Amino acid sequence: KLFADQRNTASTRADTVDDAFCKHFARLGEGDYCATLAYIERNETHRAALQEMRLFIRERKRVATVAEFGPRFLHSTGQAYKGGPNSGVFLQITADDPADLPVPGERYTFGIVKAAQARGDFDVLAARKRRALRVHISGDLEQGLARIKQAIEHALS
Repeated sequence: KLFADQRNTASTRADTVDDAFCKHFARLGEGDYCATLAYIERNETHRAALQEMRLFIRERKRVATVAEFGPRFLHSTGQAYKGGPNSGVFLQITADDPADLPVPGERYTFGIVKAAQARGDFDVLAARKRRALRVHISGDLEQGLARIKQAIEHALS
């Protein structure tokens, strides 16, 4: 599923994920960079998948790229994304948690906290008029990441 604020929706409206990615990555220009911000489990398999996407974008668009796991980047580079020059094109990746744990003494879970952090991050990017698109993976995370990689490859081929 794709999500964007009203302004970004107008720029990326399409009938398919592949076409939306084509429009989104077409917004990368000279002097821009692309940041893939993934609010998913940080492990070697997912890191490798994100790096493959990052490198493909870098090679095809000839722009600087970064791939980071949220929410850990929010206190450092995340500040530059929102406060620096408007030269970033952002792809935020979120996913359902296969297992979720309750926050001790609270009525919510860690998954809800993570989702709120991702939503807040995206909302600030949108409020700062950044070029941002969020894709949410439901179901098998590895299959979802493979589908995103496929859509990026289609968009940039």
